[in-house]
Amino acid sequence: MANDHMQHGSSTQGELQNTLKNRHVTMIALGGIIGAGLFVGSGAVINSTGPAAVVSYILSGTLMFLVMRMIGEMAVANPTAGSISEYARSGLGNWAGFSVGWLYWYMWVIVAAIEAVAGAGILVNYFPHIPAWFLCLVLLVVLTLTNLYSVKSFAETEFWFASIKIFAIIFFIAFGAVYLLGLWPGESPGLSNLYTSGGFFPNGTVAALIGSVTVLFSMGGAEIATIAAAESDQPAKYAAKATNQVMYRIFFFYVVSVFFIVAIVPWNFEFAGVAIQSPFAIALERLGLPFAPMLMEVVVLTAVLSSLNSCLYITSRSLFTLTKQGDAPKFLVKLSRRGVPVRAILAGTVFGYIGVVLNYFFPETVFLFLINSAGAVMLFYYLILAFAQVRLRRKLEQEEPEKLKLKMWLFPYLSYATIVWMLAVIAAMIWIPGTRSQVFLSLISFGVILVAYLIRSRYSKPTEEEFIEPTEKFVDASKG
Repeated sequence: MANDHMQHGSSTQGELQNTLKNRHVTMIALGGIIGAGLFVGSGAVINSTGPAAVVSYILSGTLMFLVMRMIGEMAVANPTAGSISEYARSGLGNWAGFSVGWLYWYMWVIVAAIEAVAGAGILVNYFPHIPAWFLCLVLLVVLTLTNLYSVKSFAETEFWFASIKIFAIIFFIAFGAVYLLGLWPGESPGLSNLYTSGGFFPNGTVAALIGSVTVLFSMGGAEIATIAAAESDQPAKYAAKATNQVMYRIFFFYVVSVFFIVAIVPWNFEFAGVAIQSPFAIALERLGLPFAPMLMEVVVLTAVLSSLNSCLYITSRSLFTLTKQGDAPKFLVKLSRRGVPVRAILAGTVFGYIGVVLNYFFPETVFLFLINSAGAVMLFYYLILAFAQVRLRRKLEQEEPEKLKLKMWLFPYLSYATIVWMLAVIAAMIWIPGTRSQVFLSLISFGVILVAYLIRSRYSKPTEEEFIEPTEKFVDASKG
C-alpha cells in the first residue's frame, strides 16, 4: 500500500514521507487560517459593515466550519490521499479530481504571487533604496529553498510563523479585554462603540451579509492542515485533531479579535484609508502602547510570509498528486532523497515569478485579471468536494462504517444546507457589482480546465484504475 512506502520514507517509490509531528500539524492548522486578510483586510470590512462585522465573521466562520468538517470526514477516512483533489476523484470520478486539483493549484499559484508582492510592499518601507521587484524575488527564493530542503524545514518555518501570529492575537485580545473592563489607565469606552454612531447595523443588515462574502475568502486555506496530516507519522489521528482545531479556532481568532477591534475603535474610523497599518495596530494605539504600529507591521509581514510559505507547499503537493494520477507531466513526480517533490515545487515557483513580473509591467491589466480569474475558484472546488463527501459518506456507511471516526453532523441535511449556502454566496457575488467579474472570470478558468480534461481524456489511454468505481477506490484505500 502507499502508506507502507510512506512509512519507510522511500522517495524512490515516489511517495511523500511521514516526517511531520503533532506540533507541526497543529501549528500548520492554526497558522493556515490566520493571514494578512485578518490583520489588514478586516479594516475594509469594518468600514463597510460597522460593528456588524462581527456578524459577517460569524457567518463566514460557520460556513468554513461546515466545509472543514466535510473535508475532515474524508481526510480521516482516507488520510493518505495526499491532496483534497483525491477526495473529489474518489467521490465523483476523474473529472472532479482533475478539476479540483488544477483549480486548487491555479488559485494558490496566484495567491503566492500576490503574497510576494504584498511582502515586498511592506519591506520596501524599511529598504527604500531596493526595488520592490527585487524584494519579491528574494522572498520567493528564500521560501522556495525552505520548501526544497525538506517537508520538515517547511513545517518548522511555518511553526514559528504561526506561533508569532497566534501570540500576537492572544496578546491583542488580552490587552483589549483589560482596556474594555476599565482596568487600563485612562477612560474606557466599554461597549459603547457597538451601539453608538448609527447602531450595531449602521449600514443595514444587507451590508453585513455582503461583508460575509468578502470575509469568506480570507479564511480560505484552512484545509492545508489535512494535506499536511497526510505527511505526519499518524495521519488519521492528526487529520481529525487538525480539523477540530481549525474549526474552533476560526471563531476564536477571527470573531473574538474583530469584536475587540470594533469595541475599542469607532467603526467609522477610516481603517481602509490607512496605508499598511492594520486595525489591530490602530486599536493598540488607543491603549497607548508604544511601538504598536511597528510591532503589528512585523506581524503582518510574518502573516504574508507564512501564507507565501504555505502557498508553495500547497501547490507542490497538489501538482505532485495530479502527476501521480497522470493529470500532469510525469517528470514532475520525481522526489529528492529527502522525499520532497522538487520539480513540483519549482513549477509553482516559476509561475510565482511570472506573476511578479506581470505585476511589475501590467499591474492594472494582466495581474489584476489573474487575481479576478481566481476570485471565486475556492467556492467552486469546495462545492465539488461537498458533493463528493455526500457520495462517499453513503458508500462508507454501507461498506466501512468503522472508518467514519469523524462525521459530518446531521448528515445528509447539513451537507445539503452547506451546498445551498455556497451556491447562495456565488449568487450574491454575481449580484454585487464589485465581485461579479470575479465569478465570471473564475467560471472561464473552470471552463478551460474542463476543456483540458476532455482533451486529456480523448488523447490518453485510461489506466486500469480508471475503470474502477471511484467510491470503491476510496473504500479500498481507507482499508490501508
